[in-house]
Amino acid sequence: MNTEFLKVVEAASLKKEIPYFEIGDTVEVHCRIIEGDKERLQLFTGTVIARRGSGINETFTVRRVSGSEGVERVFPLHSPNVADVRPIRSAKTRRAKLYFLRERKGKAVRLKERRSEHTVRAK
Repeated sequence: MNTEFLKVVEAASLKKEIPYFEIGDTVEVHCRIIEGDKERLQLFTGTVIARRGSGINETFTVRRVSGSEGVERVFPLHSPNVADVRPIRSAKTRRAKLYFLRERKGKAVRLKERRSEHTVRAK
């Protein structure tokens, strides 16, 4: 009974539309930043290396290299502070978590791009 009650309460906080993205995709995350009485959006662009949880507890980890320093941020998917998630590029992966990218540098970090159905040769 408690879990059913929690699901009903959580359903009110879930976002209605979530863009489709997978592990290995490069995404732009638009974060709401509140400074005093002002609010602005800040972009964080990087590769999705992990996704975990379900429902209201679902999170995803985005990694980017900024000035030869790796930066990772964990975003709650249904947070009101995450304004938008836009997939930019999709990549082929064979793992559920891409933690091995942490040890790599330069060109070794690149992932092979996934071809969409629209780029298949037409006869």
